[in-house]
Amino acid sequence: MTETITAIATAHGVSSISIVRVSGSKALDIAQQISKKQEITPRHAYLTSLYNASDDLIDQAILLYFAAPNSFTGEDIVEFQCHGGMIVAQEILDTAVVYGARLALPGEFSKRAFLNGKVDLSEAEAISKLIEAKSVDAAKILAKQMKGELKSFVEEAREAMLRALAYSEVMIDYAEEDIPEDVIEQIVSQLDSLSTQMRKIVDASHRRRGLIEGFKVAIIGKPNVGKSSLLNALLSYERAIVSDIAGTTRDTIEEQVRIGSHIIRLVDTAGIRESDDTIEKIGIDRSMRSVEDADVVIALFDGSRPFDEEDDKIRSIVTNLRQKHVIVAINKSDLERKLDMKELEMLSPVEVSAKYGFEKLTEALERLLDGVGEGEELMLVSARQIEAVEKTQQAVEEAKIPLLSGELEFFSYHLQEAVKAISSISKPYDNEEILDKMFGEFCLGK
Repeated sequence: MTETITAIATAHGVSSISIVRVSGSKALDIAQQISKKQEITPRHAYLTSLYNASDDLIDQAILLYFAAPNSFTGEDIVEFQCHGGMIVAQEILDTAVVYGARLALPGEFSKRAFLNGKVDLSEAEAISKLIEAKSVDAAKILAKQMKGELKSFVEEAREAMLRALAYSEVMIDYAEEDIPEDVIEQIVSQLDSLSTQMRKIVDASHRRRGLIEGFKVAIIGKPNVGKSSLLNALLSYERAIVSDIAGTTRDTIEEQVRIGSHIIRLVDTAGIRESDDTIEKIGIDRSMRSVEDADVVIALFDGSRPFDEEDDKIRSIVTNLRQKHVIVAINKSDLERKLDMKELEMLSPVEVSAKYGFEKLTEALERLLDGVGEGEELMLVSARQIEAVEKTQQAVEEAKIPLLSGELEFFSYHLQEAVKAISSISKPYDNEEILDKMFGEFCLGK
């Protein structure tokens, strides 16, 4: 008999509704004691009064009971949907503990669902990441994974490798017989196809990780080019100090803002230039680190000033970036043009103005982010999943070498490692400590 656990499943703070969840063998008994109702039918919603251990009225709330195994965790589950706020839900929680439940650990409900065979690891991780999703595209991708899309890929890949292993074992058993060349060719072809597919999935997952975590967008440019004005305009309030004095921004400023269907982390950086000022040099170093960490870089140039060495440095930075999205913008387009556009025409700049707004820039950024979300490739939603697929691909590539030279024992060894790695995405680990670590990153009540 497992311990009965309880937690507040909704976010803390003021809200119209809070949900207290109880799971385990004592869940129904606890519900009966709190509600004073002896007959509770599964999957029926009851509007009922709730009482604490001293028989004082707590609230009038909705009570739901899900009988095992037809529940999220596979155990008896009770949910109390009470009025929101800090007090009522906490009192229901405290009363459940008095009647025999214990406080749940982060992710413990999802861990029980996994251990009871209600979800596999990939589906459990999708549930966790859906809560953190920073875009509509991410929510759609995660919904597919919750329905088993990644699980299906894992099963198909595993089945293909097991078939190859079976051929290998047969050929080892009949080593004196000649191995048909077409069998080897078929296995190599299947492994090549699988390796290519896995590489595409990993590449797409790295490229699209900002959909879940939030894209990091760094604004760079020489001093006094309008970076802080752009930040303030996108935030719709004055977060950064705007001044005609070069070097006003000496440290990076990071804020979240919604662009279309995406929540991004916007970073205003110190103006990049040669400086003898110790504090300013630290800020410039941080600007360069922000560029390295960013998914998208907005390079801002001043259209009212001639192209100079500082502009050339910014151009050099963005033209040498690899695997990053870059948007080049010419600011102060409402003033007399002094910047030679030929210096930047290869970068397809967008013309903007703090006076008339940055709509063209935000539209370009939204189109770019929407484009990242496009594509039919699977998306791996955690570092654990990416590492598992990378290990699988590496083992598959290593398996092909002994296969082509007829060393079937070594081929089988590497392919078994590949099967083990790909299976770890959705199948149980033997190590309980690893499970505790993974589910411990979930929210309470999940």
